[in-house]
Order: sequence, then structure tokens, then C-alpha cells
Amino acid sequence: MRKGILSLTATAAALALGLTACGGDSGQTTTSTSESATASEAAKAGKIGVILPDSKSSARWETADRKYLEEAFKAAGVEYDIQNAQNDKTQFQTIADQMITNGATVLMIVNLDSGTGKTVIEKAKSQGVATIDYDRLTLGGGAAYYVSFDNTKVGQLQGEGLVKCLTDKKAEKPIVAYLNGSPTDNNATLFKDGYDGVLKPKFDAGEYVKGPDQAVPDWDNTQAGTIFEQMLTQEPKIAGVLAANDGLGNAAITVLKKNNLNGKVPVTGQDATVQGLQNILSGDQCMTVYKAVKKEADAAAKLAVALAKGEKPAATGSVKDPETGQDVPSELMEPQAIYFDNVKDVVADGYVTKEELCKGDFAEKCTEAGIQ
Repeated sequence: MRKGILSLTATAAALALGLTACGGDSGQTTTSTSESATASEAAKAGKIGVILPDSKSSARWETADRKYLEEAFKAAGVEYDIQNAQNDKTQFQTIADQMITNGATVLMIVNLDSGTGKTVIEKAKSQGVATIDYDRLTLGGGAAYYVSFDNTKVGQLQGEGLVKCLTDKKAEKPIVAYLNGSPTDNNATLFKDGYDGVLKPKFDAGEYVKGPDQAVPDWDNTQAGTIFEQMLTQEPKIAGVLAANDGLGNAAITVLKKNNLNGKVPVTGQDATVQGLQNILSGDQCMTVYKAVKKEADAAAKLAVALAKGEKPAATGSVKDPETGQDVPSELMEPQAIYFDNVKDVVADGYVTKEELCKGDFAEKCTEAGIQ
């Protein structure tokens, strides 16, 4: 494992601190740089580069991850650069090259797919830059660290959630459809492993009927709506939808609404987005999985800061890369299932605010759900 820690001169650090946030009108790339670190503090540590994947598949990347990472880096007094590739693989690689050229000594990425991620990680390592896989493991990439949630557990909670909601509705031999995440995202594979572990025994025992099962390219919500519309046409008696995240879940709910089936067919989700939580409050979504992104961001930032200071931090666990068979030092957070009765937990944790969640028609539902 290369520590690969380069050092910035005080002059370069001082110049870097003069950078301000910038972004084009197209919104394809957004950048944030620290203004809180002094030149002397920055000189003691390298620069940290972070590449987020997009802002379309899930709101969390810009509303949560960026915010929490910025807070952690500012608190540590290190120089950083956070950009969003907006699901553009070429842009992803360009951003990585620019970050390395501009003096990043640590590169943290959320890959768009393992192929692109691997190319970026290998380039970084060849330049002596330390690497962290954030949220998604880059298969075969060989990052120094991996920080995420227990993603198989996430899927397990989704499967258990759908079973709970179908049981509550006293469904008999329900036909269950799968809207899986992107086939290029290893997390989507782990989610499916988790919910298959819960639902397959139900299918095998004849308690449930396996319905349409399809992955959604790039977690694209528009494509998810088209796919689910085709599913419902193919199998009009779908009685439950295992949707891998809130965006896909909302796409299914939109189609169900057109057919007057919303609230009648349980739909799962993930990420505890405002939209997903509002769908739960309205009764259109069965559950979501809350991942305390602040804990994930703080854990990743702690590793990144240590690496930037030339340290070799220890991880609390490891995950085996299924492609190489190698153990990747890892930090894994615990996910939480969210239903109507505990939506308030997400608000209490500060992940979403009452003001943004309880607007308009949702005010009464929030009161009913005990949201203070």
C-alpha cells in the first residue's frame, strides 16, 4: 500500500486558499474549497480531492454528503476540493486528473462504475496519491480504504420491510416486482443479495410469487418509470415493489398513481430523502432505509485527513474485493429501517428538517407521525 503523501509548500497552500467555489451554468461540475484553513495549517497537510457521482440519482450527494464532508474538512483545517461528475465518465476522469495536477495528495471517489473508478485509482496511485472508495467499492481498484454502510444489511432491511408491509395488508401470494439499482454499481448487487436473502425463501415456499425483476441503468429515475410501466402492463396484479432507493420507488409510485394503485401496493426505498419520507407520510411508500450519512462522511473525512498528514490510519474492519479476493481496510456504518412511526428519527437526527419535510399538506401528517 502506498502512502503516497506529497507536500504542499506554504506558498502553494496560500495560493490554493484563495480559490472560491465555482460552477458552470450547466451544473455539470460544482466545486467547493476550504476558506477556513490558514496557510500554515494547509502547509502541514496535503490537499484532499473528492469526486461525487451525480445529483440526479439521489439528492443525498449534494444535500448531505457534500455538506458533511465540507464541515469535517473545515473543522480539521485542511485544504479540499469537492466536485460532482454529474454521471459523466469522461468528466469523472478529467476531474481526477485536474485534482492530481493541482496537488491533491488524497483522492476520495464515489465511482460511476468499477471500470472508470479503477482507471482513476490506478492513475492516482501511480502519482503517489492515497485513495479512498467512498460509499461504493471499486471492484479490482485496490483503494487504500473503503468507507460505506453494510449494504447487504440495507437490502435485508428492504426485504424485511416489504414483508412487513405485505403482511400488514394481509396479502395472499402477492406478486413482487424488483426495481434494482444500476448493474454497474456494486452496492446495487449487495442490496439485491440482501433482499433476495429475505424474499427468495418466500418465493421458494410458494408464499410469494416472483414477478418482473429488472435493473435500472445508472439509477435513472426516468428510465425506472418506463421500466415499471412496462412491468405493470406485463403483470397488472403486482402487489409489492422492491425498489432499491427512494428515487426508483417514487418512479414506481408515479405509475401506480396513474392506475389508482398508490397506497394499495407497498413500495420500498432507501436514502430517507425528503421525497421518500413524504411518500411514507402520505401512505404511498411502505418504508425507506436511513443511512446516517454524517457518520459515513465523518469516518471518511477522518481517514482522508490522517492520510493527508502522512499518517497510516487503522480501519476497524475489512471488506473482501470479490474481483481480486483482497481484503480492503474498511469502515462500515449501520443502516436503519424507517416506517411511518419512526420518520421522526430522521428529523431528530438532523438529516432532514421539519420545515422542508412538513410543508403544506404534509403538516398534518407530520403531527400524526409525532414529528416535533
